[in-house]
Amino acid sequence: MFKNCVFRADVDTIKWARAAVRRAAKTMAQTAVAMLPAAATIMAVDWRTVIGTALLAGVASILTSLAGLPELDKAT
Repeated sequence: MFKNCVFRADVDTIKWARAAVRRAAKTMAQTAVAMLPAAATIMAVDWRTVIGTALLAGVASILTSLAGLPELDKAT
């Protein structure tokens, strides 16, 4: 589980950070898109809620990535 944990000395921090940010950006985009159909029209979208929820999903993704990223297994 903690094979690619960022706190391990043998993990490349730059590679980890790039992979974690890429994963968080994807998560944020998916969350934002998933929230849009909740409004009847694009003008009715509560953008503060969409952005806030997407940012929270990004933070959760980064925190989850602390345990390790499977993408780094494929790169090595």
